[in-house]
Amino acid sequence: MTVVETEPARTSAPVTEPAGAVPPVADEPRRIGGPTRSGVLALCGAAASALCVAVLLFGQIAPFSGALGFTVTWYAAFLVLYAVLTGLEEDGQAVRDRVMTAVLWTAAGLLFTALALVVGFTAWRGREALPHGNFFTQDMQAAGPLDPLSNGGIAHAMLGTLIMIAIALAITVPLGLACAVYLNQIPGRFSRFVRTIVEAMTALPSIVAGLMVYAVWILGLGMQKSGLAAGFAISVMMLPIVIRASDVVLRLVPGTLTEAAEALGAPRWRTVWHVVLPTARSGLATAVILGTARGIGETSPVLLTAGFTAALNADPTSGPMVSLPLAVFNFVKSPEPTMIARGFGSAAVLMAIVLILFAVARVIGGRGPGHQTKRQARRTARASRRDIERYGDSNSPRGAENCATSHPQPAPDNGDSDR
Repeated sequence: MTVVETEPARTSAPVTEPAGAVPPVADEPRRIGGPTRSGVLALCGAAASALCVAVLLFGQIAPFSGALGFTVTWYAAFLVLYAVLTGLEEDGQAVRDRVMTAVLWTAAGLLFTALALVVGFTAWRGREALPHGNFFTQDMQAAGPLDPLSNGGIAHAMLGTLIMIAIALAITVPLGLACAVYLNQIPGRFSRFVRTIVEAMTALPSIVAGLMVYAVWILGLGMQKSGLAAGFAISVMMLPIVIRASDVVLRLVPGTLTEAAEALGAPRWRTVWHVVLPTARSGLATAVILGTARGIGETSPVLLTAGFTAALNADPTSGPMVSLPLAVFNFVKSPEPTMIARGFGSAAVLMAIVLILFAVARVIGGRGPGHQTKRQARRTARASRRDIERYGDSNSPRGAENCATSHPQPAPDNGDSDR
């Protein structure tokens, strides 16, 4: 009889950590953006401390005075103290990031405040003229400086502005986009020369453009002052802006898209028309907006080429025509309060027209590549469902049978036909 000896079962004793050991800490994701409690406290503390420093400097220590100097001193002290307080908890890169974020937010706030002040002040000063309906439907032919706001209006200036900017856009948009495509798609020595000329024309004074059109169109060809001549002068001012902005936008189109289109055998013009331009459509709309904003506010070229009139003229080929900027200039230089109110009302209408043109350009331009509206997303989903159904029908047995029936295979040749 064999006796089998078995070892006693081993029991695992609990593992005890040595005294003084630090327990492991679970990894937590680092928060990159967004406000934190320490950051908010550092921001508020730096602002309060900087205010105290500015009060001490301007009230007790230094003989400083003035609201502007007080504000600049407070802001400089705020940046220094904010950097010091942030440096107590963060490294140098985080300190620079926090300080530059504060500077950028300050700049954005100043720009927004300036824009709000300009728009608000213009609308407030023109509040007396804007409620009158005749201000938008009548001209100034039968109204004088001493007449009340219930007589006269800016219908002639509004129509003139729309006609002139329409002529300028009809000239600028095709030429500007074509020139930008040429600079982007056909590099070479001549394209560099054209780009240099465009960059030089960007700083062309508006009075020079007006004088050029006046010398060529009116003095040289013997034409009369008209809205057409003013449209030519405005297009000269808009063209370099549109070309330069469109060239920058077209450079941002990924080269892989054009390479893929050309690899599929598409010619260059089809690649540009179906790939490059649709991809940069929103940016090109922004370029047109920038050019329109530059041309719609010109005064001196319009005065030289279109003259001035107080009557409504809807024919851009004959007779003087006035624009809203020129009407504003003529109204505000009058000492009469009613004329000044008309001037500020005209400026408010001009800003509204620019806003409307901006909205129209945004709608035409659409969204950027990869961003679809809800209607486009639904249309894409319906097309995908149709494709899935079509592929499912073609892979089903009935679909395969129908495909074989519609496309019969040729009978194999066993060599009997030669006999």
